[in-house]
Amino acid sequence: MLNISLTRPLVFIDLETTGLNVQTDRIVELTALKIHPDGNEEEKTVMVDPGIPISPGATEVHGFF
Repeated sequence: MLNISLTRPLVFIDLETTGLNVQTDRIVELTALKIHPDGNEEEKTVMVDPGIPISPGATEVHGFF
């Protein structure tokens, strides 16, 4: 495991989408992981109804359909 020293919180964001086309595809899930300098972590996940079908290729990646 990488050992780093933080002076401010660091946030990682992960998006799962209906596909790869930024013009037509939509977000299905958003997760944010915040790591504080003291090592504590906060995680928040939000599921979103994209309003359009999820492509078979995207389903293979993230398992949502």
